[in-house]
Amino acid sequence: MTSTLPKLMSGVATLGHGGPDMLVWRDDLPVPVASADEVVIKVAAAAVNNTDINTRIGWYSKSVTGATDAVTTTDAEDGGWAGTPLKFPLVQGADCCGYIVAVGANVNPARIGQRVIVRAMQSTGSGNQPFITDTFGSEHWGGFAQYTKTFDAEAFVVDDTLSDTEWASIPCAFSTAEGMLQRANVTNDSVLITGASGGVGAAAVQLAAMRGAEVFAMTQPGKADAVKALGAAQTLGRDAVLGKHHFDVVIDLVGGPAWPALLEALKRGGRYVTAGAIAGPMVELDLRTLYLNDLTLLGSTYQPKNVFEDLIGYVQAGKLRPAIAANYDLRDIHAAQDAFNAKNHVGKITLTVPQ
Repeated sequence: MTSTLPKLMSGVATLGHGGPDMLVWRDDLPVPVASADEVVIKVAAAAVNNTDINTRIGWYSKSVTGATDAVTTTDAEDGGWAGTPLKFPLVQGADCCGYIVAVGANVNPARIGQRVIVRAMQSTGSGNQPFITDTFGSEHWGGFAQYTKTFDAEAFVVDDTLSDTEWASIPCAFSTAEGMLQRANVTNDSVLITGASGGVGAAAVQLAAMRGAEVFAMTQPGKADAVKALGAAQTLGRDAVLGKHHFDVVIDLVGGPAWPALLEALKRGGRYVTAGAIAGPMVELDLRTLYLNDLTLLGSTYQPKNVFEDLIGYVQAGKLRPAIAANYDLRDIHAAQDAFNAKNHVGKITLTVPQ
């Protein structure tokens, strides 16, 4: 069932792996059509994430070994999130808040009009197999256009607790952070969070503090007060000497050359979890540090459905509100991603989609 929709829409098309010039505003993109188990969403807001930029530049390719800001482009076929070739042109955008305007044959037509956010790390398309993930805005067209579509099961109803732009900041960054914290079973632990001023890092600070953890956040000195306001007990500079055996858990989004010190900083029996490596994916591991201290190393990408449901519950119960650093019009995607890459902000950079 569908309301009357246009055939064409405006939005940002990614033409291939490369620099910002690969992002092109177009007014001739086809409006998606829902298959039997899908819904079409009129997008109100989106946001900027590392994964959008990393996908565009091809950073996920195994041929790339450097930091995210050191990569300009790659033509490797495994440059997408899933390690398989992407289909261009692609509408990216891992974050989306909008309103359902059409549904497929197997979807309840009462869903039309619902305000929803879309789960960024999806499993419906893979038959809900554990640890198999598709990404909205990568394997599926995302939120950088006036309309998008997704599986009925991946569109979650939200209330008016937050604005459209605030809700749009939740799906990718907050679910990544919540997934890491659940994977590491964080409670009232001593937790070190790297990259604590970015979207995922700031979300992790809020979510860890909400759990009663004592949060130590690594960030630039100029951002210390803003990060403390999110719930950090203490902040540390990026080059701080961490010492040994101080933390129960390390939530790492940075990786890179300083990585060995993060393991040394864990208490015996500590847990390390990562969902990013903006300073570089190649690290040096002394296995003696791992086994002599009984450490647990965890990767975190796949998210059980409850992660997203829990986040919505936190927000609607008044326990969580995202920090929005700036908002841009989607037509200004280049400026928004430039601001994101400058890393002078704390929290999320969001995008309003022109109607």
